[in-house]
Amino acid sequence: MELIPSNLLGILAFVGATVYAIGDVLLLASKATVEEYPKLKPYGKLLSSAERMTALSPTRLMWGALIGVFTTPLILFGFWHAYKGLSGVNAWGALIVFGLFGSATIIGAFVHGSFYYMGEYVHALNEVKEESQPVIAGMIERHKKVLLITYAPLLVFIVLASILFSVLVASGQTSFPVWMAGITPLTMTIVWLLVKRILPQFIRDWTEGAGFNIAYMAFFICTTLTLWN
Repeated sequence: MELIPSNLLGILAFVGATVYAIGDVLLLASKATVEEYPKLKPYGKLLSSAERMTALSPTRLMWGALIGVFTTPLILFGFWHAYKGLSGVNAWGALIVFGLFGSATIIGAFVHGSFYYMGEYVHALNEVKEESQPVIAGMIERHKKVLLITYAPLLVFIVLASILFSVLVASGQTSFPVWMAGITPLTMTIVWLLVKRILPQFIRDWTEGAGFNIAYMAFFICTTLTLWN
């Protein structure tokens, strides 16, 4: 990592988060409803909004999943950059922050990529004969359990890492200005959810599912600018 200029790490992370967000949009930005697909109506509760993936082509789903997975290393660069910014504070605390963010990023790559398979299941549920639908529905149900198992630690790690990052920065012993204690992936996600409510509907539609990575974009912009010198 020392071979890469510190500022470049932050820039690469911002680019990575941007591309990752595009992947989210490719996977999830659709307004399709079960009313448009009669064969899916009996499974509306099971799908819980996943039916919108029926309107997305397999090629779009594939690339939406892949570009997120392939840009995961760039997100790790960004958290390493943030780790370097915590220099001067408790070494173990800084390492734990990086470890938690890094673990969440790695788990997140699996979660993101697995949405491709969810999309394929939803397509199959809509296309197979009705007597075969219970088989696909069972696959979707098991897939959702896997997503829940992986989402839970991902969210916990991000929350814990964000809180610890804030505590360390607030100590005034890092390379970050103290106000950066209020800028974390967690707080930026909350800000996005609030701001999203007042945005035009078409923007909300076309940023569907990209909240986490939009928060990462904001976080990496701030870490890069505050550590620029």
